[in-house]
Amino acid sequence: MTETVAFGSAETALGRLLVAATETGVAMVTWRDAPGTRARAQSRLGLPVVDDPARLAEPLLQLKAFFGGDPHAFTVPIDWRLTNPLQRQVLGTLFHRVPWGETITYGGLGDRSEAGVNAQAIGQVMGSNPIPLIVPCHRVVASNGIGGYSGGSGIEVKRWLLTMEGALPATLDWSLEEGPTPV
Repeated sequence: MTETVAFGSAETALGRLLVAATETGVAMVTWRDAPGTRARAQSRLGLPVVDDPARLAEPLLQLKAFFGGDPHAFTVPIDWRLTNPLQRQVLGTLFHRVPWGETITYGGLGDRSEAGVNAQAIGQVMGSNPIPLIVPCHRVVASNGIGGYSGGSGIEVKRWLLTMEGALPATLDWSLEEGPTPV
């Protein structure tokens, strides 16, 4: 039987996200479900596309709950096919061992994952995470501040996510219903 990929989208405070799931699990989350995004995702995954709403029901439900402020752990299965062994080791550690509302430094994640690489290499792994939000790279911070973020519209998205999870104090204008204004 040929493996396939199904796509679905989730409306969130950060915009319309695209979720790609194989029979194995969620393989990709992208920050925009815009024209051409699905074709690029399909090309990257190298799998034929099928219409399978049942496959996407649970990942989309859990994303909705996450953006509703529900401090649950994502329990959807993950398809790690777009990662190499180092990425899988580091991102797997992040997924399983850094829960809602907690942060870890890049160096701390390197140590916890026993990856044997420096903080800069961990940052590169975070920047290449194919499954952001579900695999919470926004929870990885610099030892001297918030660090960088390549997801969505950048650092303000990371700040918004960490505020939603209670890892950062909310500003007076912070809103669960509205994400940061794109720069």
